[in-house]
Amino acid sequence: MSLTVSRGDITDLKVDAIVNAANESLLGGGGVDGQIHRKAGPELLAECRTLHGCKTGEAKITKGYRLPSKYVIHTVGPVWHGGTKGEAELLKNAYVNSLNLAVENSLESIAFPAISTGVYGYPKEEAANIAVQTIRTFLQKHEMEVVLVAFSERDEQLYTELLQN
Repeated sequence: MSLTVSRGDITDLKVDAIVNAANESLLGGGGVDGQIHRKAGPELLAECRTLHGCKTGEAKITKGYRLPSKYVIHTVGPVWHGGTKGEAELLKNAYVNSLNLAVENSLESIAFPAISTGVYGYPKEEAANIAVQTIRTFLQKHEMEVVLVAFSERDEQLYTELLQN
């Protein structure tokens, strides 16, 4: 069981899979989604077109193409609506379904960005708590290396503090 924090660009990590905080179309977008599509190359977009989208809280897997990771697990986190529209459960499902896909594909390492905390507006502290709790619960039953990738120093400090508790 391994849960660590890394600060930087998720697309540079050499893990079995990186998680893409995607939109429901899976056809690219801003933030980490756009960066993953740019670095993976046009083959990723072509494969994503065959998946016919992804619902919020669900996850789908593609090859990594030009990325150092073998696979990309695309998941759609919830848009924040004040916490009244089941956002916490949907965010938890995004993590659980991504982790389950990793197990189904016999992956040993996976890296997550801070799902839904960018343009989707999920409060960073609440999202980080859900991520850490969900991953810790998963790791009680599964052996896997999980990396939480922080984009900013603030995110890194937040994850680090949660992991020390």
